[in-house]
Amino acid sequence: MKHWSVNARRLENDPDALMVWELENAVNFGLRNGKINKQDLLAYWDKLDIDPHKKKFLSLILSQ
Repeated sequence: MKHWSVNARRLENDPDALMVWELENAVNFGLRNGKINKQDLLAYWDKLDIDPHKKKFLSLILSQ
């Protein structure tokens, strides 16, 4: 994924940081090709910096 403000190659050295960055961009900005993996979202839930309204909505969806 290309993003103007982040050097993704630098993040590749830390797989957790890369996954958090990708999930945040997928949720906040829709920057992803395809669906978001539910297990990944749940695994990194506490680390994600997501818009509060989106996070609340997603928590309702994920609890079903």
